[in-house]
Amino acid sequence: MDRLLNDFTGTVRRAVDDYDMILEGDRVAVGVSGGKDSMLLLLALSHLRRFYPRRFTLEAVTVELGFEGMDFTPVKELCEKLEVPYTCLRTDIKEVVFDVRKEENPCSLCAKMRRGAINDLIRQRGVNKLALGHHFDDAVETFMMSLLFEGRLSCFRPVTYLDRSGVTQIRPLIYAGEQKIANLAAQLEIPVVENPCPQDKTSKRYEIKQLLKGMSAEYPDMKSKIFGAMQRMPLPGWAPKENWRLNR
Repeated sequence: MDRLLNDFTGTVRRAVDDYDMILEGDRVAVGVSGGKDSMLLLLALSHLRRFYPRRFTLEAVTVELGFEGMDFTPVKELCEKLEVPYTCLRTDIKEVVFDVRKEENPCSLCAKMRRGAINDLIRQRGVNKLALGHHFDDAVETFMMSLLFEGRLSCFRPVTYLDRSGVTQIRPLIYAGEQKIANLAAQLEIPVVENPCPQDKTSKRYEIKQLLKGMSAEYPDMKSKIFGAMQRMPLPGWAPKENWRLNR
C-alpha cells in the first residue's frame, strides 16, 4: 500500500513541480467534497508535505450544500488520522438553487455559490492556496465542453489566481486519470461520501463523459492526445516546464 501511495504522490508531485503550484511557506487548503478525487488528493498532499523541499501547511475544508443524508464523518476521521485541521461549513446552497430558484440548469449557479463560500472561508483562515480535485479526465472533458457547446478552445487552468479573494487555485491531480484514482481509492479503502445531487448524471459534463468513453473504445489514446494538444498549443496557463512528464 505504501508503494501505491508513493507512486501516486509522485504523479501529484510532477504536476506540482511542472506548474509551481506550491511555494515555500504556502498555506494550502484542500477542498474536500467527500468524493474519491478530493479524498485521495488530501491523502497525497499530506504524504507529499513530509518530504517536499518547499515547506507548506495543509488543512481541509468542506462546503456542505444542504442535501439530506450526507454525513461527512469519514472526512473528519481521515483528517484526524492525517493530523490535518478540518472545517465543515454548512450552507443553504441546495435550498436556494433547487427549492427557491428552481434552476433548470442548476450546475452553474451551484458552482458559483460554492466557490464564493469556500473562498470566503479560507480567506478568513489566512489560507492562500486552494487545492481542487480536478483530474486529467476533468480537464479533457472541460476542453471538449467548451469546444462543442461554446465554440471556444478553453479549459480551467492548472494554477489560477483569483483577484477578488487573493486566493490561488491549484489542481495537483491533472496528471492522474479518473480510472487510476478510482482503482487506488478502492485499493486503499478510502471512505467516500456519496453525492445525492439529482444533476449528477444528467449534466452536460456527463454527456461529454459518455461521448468520450464511446470514442475512446475505438481510439484508446484520444484523451492523451487532446491533453497533449492543450499543453503544446498551449492553452493559456497550460504550458508546463520543459521536462514535464505525463503518467496516468
